[in-house]
Amino acid sequence: MIIKINNKDEGFYQYMGRFFGSRLVEKQVNDRIYDDDKKEWYLYLENNIVLAFASIQNRVIKNVYCYKGKQLEEILIEIRKEQKIESSILTKRYIEVYKKCGFQIDDKTYKNFVIIYNKKGK
Repeated sequence: MIIKINNKDEGFYQYMGRFFGSRLVEKQVNDRIYDDDKKEWYLYLENNIVLAFASIQNRVIKNVYCYKGKQLEEILIEIRKEQKIESSILTKRYIEVYKKCGFQIDDKTYKNFVIIYNKKGK
């Protein structure tokens, strides 16, 4: 199940608290996860446990995390249905998931990150 939530919603930190400042998550995705105001979070829940998430602010995807690729795929597909995403710089870890969900990968890459954007006509 996918839910949308922000840091002002009741239960937000119950779901997301363990990810903020987690060195394990940071090591896995090569990115820090912050609970900035005005981010909208898409959470993939199973048995009330977060298995994947993506945050968006001003039509830019800011953070992604996933226990397994399938959950992140579902979130990104949902995001593409609901929002016109502008180019976003995200962790390289899930590059195949981005491609599978219809995002174009910019030729310019960084050590740990890639730039993704919507394919033309999508």
